[in-house]
Amino acid sequence: MSPTARRTRSRVAAALALIAGAAGLLAPPPQWAQAAPPGPAKAEAQWIDRDTVVWKGAERAPARLGFGDQGRSIRLAPGSLTPAERATYPHLKDFPAFLVDPRDQGLARTALRERLVATQRSADGRRATTGVQIPGVLDDLYGTAAAKTALGPVFRDGRPTLSVWAPTARTVALELDGRTVAMRRDDASGVWRVRGERDWAGKPYRYVVTVWAPIVRKTVTNRVTDPYSTALTADSGRSLVVDLADPKLAPKGWTHLKKPTAVPLRKARIQELHIRDFSVEDRTSRHPGQYLAFTESGSDGMRHLKDLARNGTSYVHLLPAFDGGTVPERRADQARPDCDLAALPADSAQQQECVGEVAARDAYNWGYDPLHYTVPEGSYASRPDGTARTLEFRRMVQGLNRTGLRAVMDVVYNHTVADGQDPRSVLDRIVPGYYQRLLDDGSVATSTCCSNTAPEHTMMGKLVVDSVVTWAKEYKVDGFRFDLMGHHPKANILAVRKALDALTPEKDGVDGTSVILYGEGWNFGEAADDARFVQATQKNMAGTGIATFSDRARDAVRGGGPFDADPRVQGFASGLYTDPNPSPANGSPQEQRARLRHYQDLIKVGLTGNLADYTFTDTTGRRVKGSQVDYNGAPAGYAADPGDALAYADAHDNETLYDTLAFKLPRHTTATDRSRMQVVALATAALSQGPALSQAGSDLLRSKSLDRNSFNSGDWFNALHWNCADGNGFGRGLPPAADNKDKWPYAKPLLADPALRPGCAAIIHTAAAYRDLLRIHATEPAFGLPTTARVQSDLSFPLSGRNETPGVITMRVGNLMVVFNATPHPQHQTVDAVAGRPYALHPVQAHGADRITATASYTRQSGTFTVPARTVAVFRHG
Repeated sequence: MSPTARRTRSRVAAALALIAGAAGLLAPPPQWAQAAPPGPAKAEAQWIDRDTVVWKGAERAPARLGFGDQGRSIRLAPGSLTPAERATYPHLKDFPAFLVDPRDQGLARTALRERLVATQRSADGRRATTGVQIPGVLDDLYGTAAAKTALGPVFRDGRPTLSVWAPTARTVALELDGRTVAMRRDDASGVWRVRGERDWAGKPYRYVVTVWAPIVRKTVTNRVTDPYSTALTADSGRSLVVDLADPKLAPKGWTHLKKPTAVPLRKARIQELHIRDFSVEDRTSRHPGQYLAFTESGSDGMRHLKDLARNGTSYVHLLPAFDGGTVPERRADQARPDCDLAALPADSAQQQECVGEVAARDAYNWGYDPLHYTVPEGSYASRPDGTARTLEFRRMVQGLNRTGLRAVMDVVYNHTVADGQDPRSVLDRIVPGYYQRLLDDGSVATSTCCSNTAPEHTMMGKLVVDSVVTWAKEYKVDGFRFDLMGHHPKANILAVRKALDALTPEKDGVDGTSVILYGEGWNFGEAADDARFVQATQKNMAGTGIATFSDRARDAVRGGGPFDADPRVQGFASGLYTDPNPSPANGSPQEQRARLRHYQDLIKVGLTGNLADYTFTDTTGRRVKGSQVDYNGAPAGYAADPGDALAYADAHDNETLYDTLAFKLPRHTTATDRSRMQVVALATAALSQGPALSQAGSDLLRSKSLDRNSFNSGDWFNALHWNCADGNGFGRGLPPAADNKDKWPYAKPLLADPALRPGCAAIIHTAAAYRDLLRIHATEPAFGLPTTARVQSDLSFPLSGRNETPGVITMRVGNLMVVFNATPHPQHQTVDAVAGRPYALHPVQAHGADRITATASYTRQSGTFTVPARTVAVFRHG
């Protein structure tokens, strides 16, 4: 509860009267300033539009919506949902429906600004009551007009207008300059606004919102920052009246920033990194952990990114960089571990304990804790107060673009860091019960980990679109990755696409059609299986030009799944069957062989771009489509076009690729062979059709000391090490207990083994071999086939079938033959169909850094490709 809500009734009443009088409105009745009688704890009735209420558990008998404190009510008669209502609310179709008495429809706007209770008296005289969910009726009454309204600070002729949507508020005022300024309500849209003076620019402000809050069952007065903030004071205490078009906020050259050539999504090669990880331990950076680190062209980190860009990486994907709710933004407030971490044993539990003691107060978090969606995070700025974060974020984008890389933002509109009356709750303290997705009992859904939002509601959907457009237009962001995109309606993501496509260089300074979109299309939670709307999931987004992460090949390459009790379950690139470890979880040799063959089919589907209709011969000898290959009961192939599915072998979630292989490869595997297996795994994504992503540092054998969920594990476990002399992060102690303790028995002996800490030779080899793969991908048109038909005609697996070699995949694509040899032995792959035709090892590999790969050969007479152990070799015809 906010401090304001704890004030005495008389002080609240006086403040409300003052605000209402200043606004030229009638003073509210005294009852508004008094504590209302407690309402029911649950809200099982849902007012879905002006005509209809749905009430789970009610009888099909007359009912009422009581509102206010004077016994007023809206009469409800038993009815049924229309076909349109059933389509809009499929999860409510089996609940009793009630129709609002036409004589009472005019009361809706008044009732929605009061305490609402649904009541019904049964035939035997019992009285049932429940709270009322109101998002549907708010959309019906206000959504059309509100959706057309510009919110937040909007400048015209140097004067700002501040607007906030608060249709259920009794009063809204502006707190600015130590005074309260009246705001006027537009009854058609529910938007409150005030036009300010020129001298408001740069000043801090909050909204003072008096509203019924169901979660505490009383009227409260909240002082809240602007959901449409464009700038903030430190720690998000106040919004700032800022015009993002102010020339003072534009770095030199910003207006005419020249971007790298746009790469279509189907050819994108993406490097995912965290802003703080990138530079916080880079001794060559003058701005460690900050946006400005990306402006330092001579630092080790920027030189590495430049090498990747030169060889074919096209985008850098930044983990969330909007304002978050968990990191203290002032450096003086950021706690640091009070131990000599480097002096502790490699397998000690002391590091994680020491880091954990300050985790809630340190400078580290991944950032999946949204507070203000459209303001850069202040902890990455040189100064968190004021507009430095705006200027420096733009300089970061500029620095990346000048390096040859376009910038993608990871955006998290599916949840907020808090809800209800929590001080970090912004949306829910302005329009309680609207922006968050509510379950049938009125509680907030938390399937995403936190307080879920409801982008299916008009104004939450508008916030998503408006925010993305602001980042694209005002910060020149080149792409967006949607966290848990399956919790968004497909229509919402398509609306984002449409709004971006409308941006033009002439009108907006950016070409919105070149902005790429992709996200996590996972299907789970209360929205699963299109329960509430058509979701933006893997299968539903096929054919939209918006990609979804594909977990199919990822699991086949690594082995098992991210949540296996035994982390030693092997896969294609971790030695399954061909180099088994002793774990009983892998099964018998016969079981391993069968699973490996199926994994190879999953990887083949992945190499096609996860196309549903691509046809090939699987390892059982059957002719199948990608959609007929099984992935845990779901179709492996779900894409309609190349570019619908994004390939990856590792990302920030789950163990890094190096750590996964540390668990799964036999302990005796040498550093050289670990490096080679890392390259094999990375190649399955790098040489696929469609976009591919790799976690920053995977080409340097990056480790997080076996931490599977390092979102709050601090710099010690997360920092990138660009200089191989600093190691790769392995052996920094047992990972934090909260998410890893069940794996400590497996992790402890590995971390204690010095042989698992790679030296410079292995790290340098991996980086060079990966760059060779990127260069081949970037220079060979066969890796960017534009249609399913072209993939079907130009890509095949000539040795796929019952006799395919376990641990080896041979792929023909265009004039190339690619052999993925994940086995510990050299392999000879004879393709009868090419016997007599001239092939040679691709010149990039023939003259590349990996001299073992350079020994790969081709015998023309027999059509035999010979590939060294643990090697991916690309041969070119002609």
